[in-house]
Amino acid sequence: MRIEDHPILGPSKVKATIEIEVDGKKIPAVPGEMISSALIAAGIKVLRRTVKKGEARGYYCGIGQCTDCMMTVDNVPSVRTCITPVREGMKIRTQSGHGEWEV
Repeated sequence: MRIEDHPILGPSKVKATIEIEVDGKKIPAVPGEMISSALIAAGIKVLRRTVKKGEARGYYCGIGQCTDCMMTVDNVPSVRTCITPVREGMKIRTQSGHGEWEV
């Protein structure tokens, strides 16, 4: 869900969208928004699973200080999605544990 009409800022002026791929599913994103924002808007809440117990983690601090939003982005593990902007065609995967580098 995105805020389309803010009570103070007014209606959103952004109309263009791009497409990113998350775990094989294509979702729309607004150019310039952070990956985690696009995921939240698409209803995706689990971004990674912990090393020991495989517990779900998602968006938490929103400023890149914690590690709860880390995902594998374009084959690079442990990318903090709350501070990484979307790009057309990005391939993002839910990360398990520390993630793995892919060749």
